[in-house]
Amino acid sequence: MNAIAPAVQAPRPTLKTWLMAARPKTLTAALVPVMVGTALAFGLGVGRWLPALAALVGSMFIQVGTNLTNDYFDFKKGADTAERVGPQRVTQSGLISPGTVLASALVCFGLAVLTGIYLVVVGGWPIVAIGLASVLAGYSYTGGPFPLAYHGLGDVFVFVFFGLVAVPGTFYVQSLTVTPAAWWAAIPVGAIGTALLVVNNLRDAATDVKAGKRTLVVRLGLSAGRAEYVALLALAFATPLTMWSLGLSSAWVMLAWLSAPLAVPLLKRVLREEGAPLNLALGGTARLQLVFGLLFSVGLYLR
Repeated sequence: MNAIAPAVQAPRPTLKTWLMAARPKTLTAALVPVMVGTALAFGLGVGRWLPALAALVGSMFIQVGTNLTNDYFDFKKGADTAERVGPQRVTQSGLISPGTVLASALVCFGLAVLTGIYLVVVGGWPIVAIGLASVLAGYSYTGGPFPLAYHGLGDVFVFVFFGLVAVPGTFYVQSLTVTPAAWWAAIPVGAIGTALLVVNNLRDAATDVKAGKRTLVVRLGLSAGRAEYVALLALAFATPLTMWSLGLSSAWVMLAWLSAPLAVPLLKRVLREEGAPLNLALGGTARLQLVFGLLFSVGLYLR
């Protein structure tokens, strides 16, 4: 009779492992919306540092919680396997046990809710709706009975919650109102954040098909995914010009165009490469998001 092999336990997580799980390169998606919304608020003379800081902390917890649930559920659903060509994932590689990863995700979402209590005191009940919807969407990105990323809705999730919700929401908790400029400022933020996801989905298309993860790239094909990436960057760079033309900002907002040289090599790589080489485009798009966001923020502040 064969002996039953003992279960292999995951090693005790280290700080380096937890940083890997948090995916620091993706945190620009949480930082940039708050930075842009805050710059606009201070540019209009309605900025407040404590609500801005609370919005940043809450946004970071939601982003990390989303990353951890993604790590857990992609492993459970078979999207993360030994064939993975992207950065190492802690659940799939056995660095952190699945239960610990999921529990940590729930802790992050819980901390986001606690942070939101202060924002509710500042901004009232609209913040309750925004906060709960953001946490629920973050969990439902790959978890729950209808995981958004597995039904081709990941792109919509990112554009809405890391653009159209996060930027005006940050502005609102400081000013208690939302101006047209806040809505327009959300567009390039959401667009580049979504472009980051598109690169990820282009890279993982082959393994996503096998796992039944029906992203837009899987549904529509690589060519459509590349076209989406180009369109999103075009939308991002067109928005500052539109805002200036409509009188919603000064010409300083065109500072964002100084980040355009970073976009050129990214477009070339995304249009030509597949699989693992797109990891460079992923990191480059995150850098573009940060640099564009910084320049755009300065332009919104200067009036």
